[in-house]
Amino acid sequence: MTYTPTPTDPRQTPVRINLLSDTQTRPTPAMRAYMAQAECGDEQIGDDPTVTALCERVANLLGKEAAVFMPSGTMCNVAATLVHARRGDEILAHRSAHLISREGGAHAALGGFQVTALDGEGGQFTAATLRAALHPRSRYEPPQTVVSVEQTANIGGGTIWKKIALDEVVAIARENAMATHMDGARLLNACVATGISARDMSEGWDSVWIDFTKGLGAPLGAAMAGSRDFIDEVWRWKQRLGGSMRQAGLSAAGCLYSLDHHVDRLTDDHAHARALAGGLSQIPGIMVQAPETNLVFFDPAQAGVTGADMVAALRQRGVLLATMDGRIRACTHLDVTADMIEETLGLVREIVRTA
Repeated sequence: MTYTPTPTDPRQTPVRINLLSDTQTRPTPAMRAYMAQAECGDEQIGDDPTVTALCERVANLLGKEAAVFMPSGTMCNVAATLVHARRGDEILAHRSAHLISREGGAHAALGGFQVTALDGEGGQFTAATLRAALHPRSRYEPPQTVVSVEQTANIGGGTIWKKIALDEVVAIARENAMATHMDGARLLNACVATGISARDMSEGWDSVWIDFTKGLGAPLGAAMAGSRDFIDEVWRWKQRLGGSMRQAGLSAAGCLYSLDHHVDRLTDDHAHARALAGGLSQIPGIMVQAPETNLVFFDPAQAGVTGADMVAALRQRGVLLATMDGRIRACTHLDVTADMIEETLGLVREIVRTA
């Protein structure tokens, strides 16, 4: 599995259309103004009223007892596994999961965990696959203590775990005394696309977090929710990892603003992704995975252009995206317009014709 970001050499054509990731979003003027007026305190000692308000909001949103504000989603995943498991324990997750392939081996380096990769289409494993990976508890095998899913499944194409599938995973975990962890970086994309609330989608999961820096467009932060005892232990690891902050209310205000103003509009991103995928599929030789949310994966090889060459050619024309897992990934977000989608499609057609 590879991730190849496009170089950002200042001598290159300026980026006009940024489809690299929804992490590329910039805070809107209205969000900046809201952040500037935020009340602040010392977040590390629980004295920042805006952070407190955000944590209460997220706990209620996800149907949990408590929540904690974190600098990043990666720290959420790391802190969760450090609480749920002990050194030498085994964590089960899909082969393409962020905690396996995008977090620098943090779970092995910091926790000493063995992470077992499960196979499955679209970045998801089935209940049968999970059951097959379980083994009898004995001193010869590592204790299997955590099962994790990613909603939506990024490398799987932004696919949505169905509620029934999530419930099956929870039931199997409960039968086997395992903790359940949901990487909910794009959970709200799944909720908007399905009409299922975040509370219902998170039901039964011991820990779940949402990211504010992707489709929600905030400049910093994620928040993880769970039981009060769990969040207390996460706070211990947040302190150890250097994640405790001071006047974090400025950042938390951006997150609160995003919950009020940027959730429903995720439907626009999904519509733009469908438009991009539909246009790409009409270009002979380009193979496209139908998007379920805001991620579009495609392969132009049969059109006579390698993925790397397509990315480079688009970059020369001011369009930024990347290759992932052997395919090109385009990500729509609040800084991408319908006109940008049409322009990108025109440029792809031009590159294919030239090839």
